[in-house]
Amino acid sequence: MGYGGYAYLVEPLWWLGMVTMIVGEVANFVAYAFAPAILVTPLGALSIIVSAILAHFMLKEKLHQLGVLGCIMCISGSVIIVIHAPQESPITSVQEIWAMATQPAFLLYLGSVIVLVVLLILYFAPRCGHTNVLVFTGICSLMGSLSVMSVKALGTALKLTFEGKNQLVYLETWFFMFIVATCVIIQMNYLNKALDTFNTAVVSPIYYVMFTSLTIIASVIMFKDWDGQNTGSIISELCGFIAVLCGTILLNSAKDSDRGSSFRGEHAPLSPTLSTGLFSGNRETLKHDEENELLPDDICLRKQEPY
Repeated sequence: MGYGGYAYLVEPLWWLGMVTMIVGEVANFVAYAFAPAILVTPLGALSIIVSAILAHFMLKEKLHQLGVLGCIMCISGSVIIVIHAPQESPITSVQEIWAMATQPAFLLYLGSVIVLVVLLILYFAPRCGHTNVLVFTGICSLMGSLSVMSVKALGTALKLTFEGKNQLVYLETWFFMFIVATCVIIQMNYLNKALDTFNTAVVSPIYYVMFTSLTIIASVIMFKDWDGQNTGSIISELCGFIAVLCGTILLNSAKDSDRGSSFRGEHAPLSPTLSTGLFSGNRETLKHDEENELLPDDICLRKQEPY
């Protein structure tokens, strides 16, 4: 366990992981340009399934029944979300997205997020950031929901630009790009602090649940994803989302229990008989030394003599 510092920056393995994650996020960026966030974000749980399967075959980490159940729940929930995903309304310009971002409901959400993040960074992080996992993960999740909205806006603007409708001439496009960069930097900084301070098996499910929930809320407010959907479809999406969340928690719980059992196996306590024998032997040796009034140096020499 670390202390939330920046020692990870000198680790080559961290940079390798960062490069692969950037490649994945680029693909995720493209997905946000073509599909609603309420569909893309929960499907991120599939990466956890792929990681568990690769670890089973490549790292010889056995995937137990609890992990298999978690994978099945994630896949089932993802299928339900895909089947009942809303149809996204076509967007013709970045100015249309700007109008969505400046509507009163989303401005209220934006102001709430900024206030909470400032409170967490300035007040709670110095006091309990290294003892409460919700502080760092809360900052990541709140900023992550804003970064997803900005990524969707920027991705849509670039898609329209490639289609021949240049959106780079609008100031709103560059503003969304600035918001993406700012949110991602803050998000990655505090995510690394959380991973450096707490167990990954604790951080991953909490971060995934908070980040996905906040992103769906932000997307529903800004892009009106649920407008035009019937109640049955919305309930089905929520059930699929809950199934994905439960599967993710089960997967991480299985990993944590495996690590705990392997640690207990490597550092098993002495048997009661052996512990009693060692204790009795030390007690008898000390008693004999006291009767003969040996000096500390003599005791040290006796301990070094072969039996």
